Amino acid sequence: MKLSMPRFDQAPVLVVGDVMLDRYWHGGTSRISPEAPVPVVKVEQIEDRPGGAANVALNIAALGAPASLVGVTGDDEAADSLANSLKGAGVRALFQRIAHQPTIVKLRVMSRHQQLLRIDFEEPFATDALALGEQVDELLEGIKVLVLSDYGKGALKNHQVLIQAARARGIPVLADPKGKDFSIYRGASLITPNLSEFETIVGGCADEHELVSKGAQLMHDLDLGALLVTRGEHGMTLLRPDHPALHLPARAREVFDVTGAGDTVISTLAAAIAAGEELPHAVALANLAAGIVVGKLGTAAISAPELRRAIQREEGSERGVLGLEQLLLAVDDARAHKEKIVFTNGCFDILHAGHVTYLEQARAQGDRLIVAVNDDASVSRLKGPGRPINSVDRRMAVLAGLGAVDWVISFAEGTPENLLREVKPDVLVKGGDYGIEQVVGADIVTAYGGTVKVLGLVENSSTTAIVEKIRKSE
Repeated sequence: MKLSMPRFDQAPVLVVGDVMLDRYWHGGTSRISPEAPVPVVKVEQIEDRPGGAANVALNIAALGAPASLVGVTGDDEAADSLANSLKGAGVRALFQRIAHQPTIVKLRVMSRHQQLLRIDFEEPFATDALALGEQVDELLEGIKVLVLSDYGKGALKNHQVLIQAARARGIPVLADPKGKDFSIYRGASLITPNLSEFETIVGGCADEHELVSKGAQLMHDLDLGALLVTRGEHGMTLLRPDHPALHLPARAREVFDVTGAGDTVISTLAAAIAAGEELPHAVALANLAAGIVVGKLGTAAISAPELRRAIQREEGSERGVLGLEQLLLAVDDARAHKEKIVFTNGCFDILHAGHVTYLEQARAQGDRLIVAVNDDASVSRLKGPGRPINSVDRRMAVLAGLGAVDWVISFAEGTPENLLREVKPDVLVKGGDYGIEQVVGADIVTAYGGTVKVLGLVENSSTTAIVEKIRKSE
C-alpha cells in the first residue's frame, strides 16, 4: 500500500466529547519520606497538556487540519489553561462551562521520566445535552468529519442526536467508544475500540478468525460502516462489510508511554478521511502515527513533519533518488528538525575519488546534502558527443549509495537555477577555483539570505581526463 501525505489543510474536523487537563509535576527524588515509605519528589516543573477529546483536537491541529472542539468543563483555572493551550495550537474550542463543578484534571507526579502517582479530580458533569446538540448542529456546516471522543465522563449524553445530525448532512462520524453498551454508537461510520473494549462487548477472542467473525456480527447489529480494533503490540485490524479483514502490524520502534495512543489513532484517521483518503490508507497512516506517539512521554501530539518523515521512511524516500515533490517534502521535514540544507550539482559521469572527497566536504557544510545531476541531454549539450558515458539513472544510483549524500535529483536544463528557486537551500556549494560571484545560482541563493561556498578541487581527478585516457587505450 503506497502512502502519501494528505492535504490536511483542506480537512476541517469537529471533535465533540470529554475534555480534560493532563497535568504533570516533574521533579527529582533523592530520599524517602520519614512519614511513610514513599519517595519525596521536589517539584521543579509543572506542565499542562490538553487531554481526552482536547488531545484529539490538538492532534488534528498538529497535523495541519482545521480543528474545532466542543466539550464541557468547570468554570475554573484548569478550564482556562485548557482554553489557552488549545487556542495557542490553533484549535477553535467551545466549552460549556458549568459553575461549581471542577474541570476534569488528571495529575501525574513524574520523576526521571517515570510516573510515580496519578491523582484524578473529577465529578460526573450535569451536561445540558440539548444545548450541546444545538451547538454541534450549527457547527457541522462545512465540516468533513465528526469525531465523538467518549471517555464516559458525561459530555456525551445523546450520541444518536449527534450521529443522525451528521449523517443527514453526509458527514462521516468516527467514535472512540467507552462502556459496556456500544448500541449508543449505532449508525456511526467507524468506531475504534481497543481489544479490551471490544472483547467487553463481544466476549473473548481466541484468535484473529474469531475476532473477525464477532466484529462482523457487531457491525451488522449496530449498522456500522466499519470497525477498527486496536490491538497494542499486535497492531490493528480493520473490518468492513463485504471486504476482507485488513490486519496491520504495530509500527512502534520503541514503546515508552501508551498514554493518548488511542487519541492519536482516531485523530489521524479523522484528518486523513476529511482530506479525502480512502479508509485503508487512512488506517495505515493512523498506524504509523500511533507508532510514533507511543515513543513519547505522556499525552503527546504527532506533528505533520513527524508523520511525513514516517511516510518517507515507509516509502523508502528518507534518502536516495527523489522526484521534485518528494524532495520538497523531505526538505520541509528536515527544516522542521532544524537541519541545514546543502545543495550541489554536476554531471558526475564517471564517479571518482575526487568526487567522493568533494561530496564529503560539501556535506560537512550542513546536515543534509542534495546532489542535483544533469540529465543525459543536458550532459551531451555541455560535454559534447559521446557523453555521458553513464545514463542519468546509473549516475544517480551510484551517488545515492554514498554515505555523504542524502538526496539525488535530476534536472534537464543547462543550470540548476529552477531547482534552487524551488528548494532554497541554506548553502550552495561548488568545486573550482573561481569566485563566488561566478557560481551559477549564487545570486538566487544570496538573495534570500543563503550562503555560497566554493571548495577546492582534488588534484589529478577529472572525469574528462579519465574518459580521454580510456579512449586512448582502446
